Amino acid sequence: MENVNDKSNGLSELSDDLTAAVEKVSARVVAINARPRVASSGVMWRPGVVVSANHTIRRDEEITITLPDNRTVSATLAGRDGSTDLAILKIENNETQAIEVSAPAEIKVGQLVLAVGRTGGEGVSASLGIVNAVRDAWRTWRGGVIDKFVRLDLNIHLGFSGSPLVDAKGSILGINTSGLARGSAISIPNSTVDRVVDELLTRGSIARAYIGVGMHPVYLPDALRIKLNLEGRSGVIVLSVEPNAPAEKAGLLLGDVMVALDDTPVGDTADVQRLLAPKRVGQEIKAAIIRGGELMELTITVGDRPQRSRRRG
Repeated sequence: MENVNDKSNGLSELSDDLTAAVEKVSARVVAINARPRVASSGVMWRPGVVVSANHTIRRDEEITITLPDNRTVSATLAGRDGSTDLAILKIENNETQAIEVSAPAEIKVGQLVLAVGRTGGEGVSASLGIVNAVRDAWRTWRGGVIDKFVRLDLNIHLGFSGSPLVDAKGSILGINTSGLARGSAISIPNSTVDRVVDELLTRGSIARAYIGVGMHPVYLPDALRIKLNLEGRSGVIVLSVEPNAPAEKAGLLLGDVMVALDDTPVGDTADVQRLLAPKRVGQEIKAAIIRGGELMELTITVGDRPQRSRRRG
């Protein structure tokens, strides 16, 4: 027969562990004043560097941060990336020690987790839940690549976007946001955060590989596939070509049907996007196309997508 006292002690120990985890991470959680009414949460990721959710940073200047000791300091926006919903700010604070983080592989479905937010000078707040789903790398609706899809079953309260996802030991697993999946709670894993932080600190923006075409999937008739000895049953037809874009410079025309990039078959636009990784910027890539019923090859120098006006969610 189960001992009631043992069960009670187990719950008490779990409660103590969660309390200790919140206390541990609260020394790294800050409140960011960069929008009307409600502050958002952020994490002191590195000495002098604060990470938060981009969609909560509504202005580029006159930003202040409330530190864990309730001091308010000025901050400067060092860079933002709407495609991964991450922004970094710099503050004059070189006393921050390295935070304890976990690798994406350590995030498990069903794992008990906390979101720890700070939305003002009254202290931190916490939300308890579990990891709902973990999947492989995915591309956001704005084109950013996230190393792991981590969906949460917990409340991202108002002001909690930008807060850390924390395990029962007080280690940070990622940055929480409601801005990437139609309001659902998502956590951006540490490996993605580190990659984005490094690039934003280095160049102020994230490289976005592009060739400058509008495309749509199209079925390839069997007779044409057999004639041209093609593997795939579909390709992508070129519907538009941006002026002076890499595709135009390479000679790509309206009506061309792309069937392969870099010797890899492409059957829809997602295939093309996967092959246009940021590391491809500046590199040449071979494009196999059908034009006038014949197969031909073009060489495209992949470009860096021009920076347009920022979108703020």
